[in-house]
Amino acid sequence: MAAPSPPPPDPRPDLRLLRDDGHVSTGLGRLAAGALPPLPPALAGALVTGVLLAAGLGGQSGITLFAPVAALLLSGVASAHPHDGRFDWLVPPVLRATEYLYLLAVGAGSGVPGPLVFVLLTAVALHHRDTVHRARCGVRPPAGATRALLGWDGRMLVVAAGGALGWLPFAYGVLTGYLAVLLVRDAAAGWSATPVTPLAETARNEWGGRDASTT
Repeated sequence: MAAPSPPPPDPRPDLRLLRDDGHVSTGLGRLAAGALPPLPPALAGALVTGVLLAAGLGGQSGITLFAPVAALLLSGVASAHPHDGRFDWLVPPVLRATEYLYLLAVGAGSGVPGPLVFVLLTAVALHHRDTVHRARCGVRPPAGATRALLGWDGRMLVVAAGGALGWLPFAYGVLTGYLAVLLVRDAAAGWSATPVTPLAETARNEWGGRDASTT
């Protein structure tokens, strides 16, 4: 009697990986031990952030820039939850949209050069795109690389700290350069580790070369 075949792997990506949590959010999640459902705090943090930004927080340069980050960190308490609820797939898009809105509104409202804001958002979006692609392929990014990219909470805290110190354009520039270097390094490492297919041999065999099949 043949042994039963193992169940097929779950095609759904791990939503906890797609959250892109940093050190602070991950630490808060360990404290809660996955007891809090992830969607309500993410929506609450996004709502508070949107209200604060709509009230003109982008033009501030002091400690008030930390308010949206603190509000969104409520979602970090649920970072260890398995994210197996019916609507938990909404959590990563909510976190992404809130981070993009924060970086855009604070930069545009505080006099940061537009091209610099655009390049920073592009670097963050490329990082998120790479994470999604890896998750679809079932590949988990290296833990060291993930920690180095700071997570959504770390990046927002860097911007808030730069604004509180009056160095907001400098913070945007440093963060942009830092992320760009890491993304280029990871891309180069990935390409160098990919086996090269001998395209010339493949083409010759396909069109009837010396190794082509004679059947």
